[in-house]
Amino acid sequence: QVQLVESGGGLVQAGGSLRLSCAASGRSFSTYAMGWFRQAPGKEREFVAAIGMSGGSTGYSDSVKGRFTISRDNAKNTVYLQMNSLKPDDTAVYYCAAGSRGRVTSTRSQYDYWGQGTQVTVSS
Repeated sequence: QVQLVESGGGLVQAGGSLRLSCAASGRSFSTYAMGWFRQAPGKEREFVAAIGMSGGSTGYSDSVKGRFTISRDNAKNTVYLQMNSLKPDDTAVYYCAAGSRGRVTSTRSQYDYWGQGTQVTVSS
């Protein structure tokens, strides 16, 4: 079993920045692709960003591209999401996820493990 724990969420003014972290347990972190998803009230969980097992490949949804950056530190078993120029529409619970196949993907079913989520609220 792999456990993922997100942190770094909070309340921020529009235009501000937050950095989310996701700490993973277990020995296989470096073999996983990692993703960030978000879910607003009444909405489906949607893809935000993903990073491959080595960190060399990344992918972003169109809504966050140019504003958010995903990165990973395999030595620390941690993945990050740097969020800049935040908008009220970014308000959601943010979840990190791990995919055992190691490839960048935006498909929820291709991730095997999920964190409990951290709330991000952006005020106008």
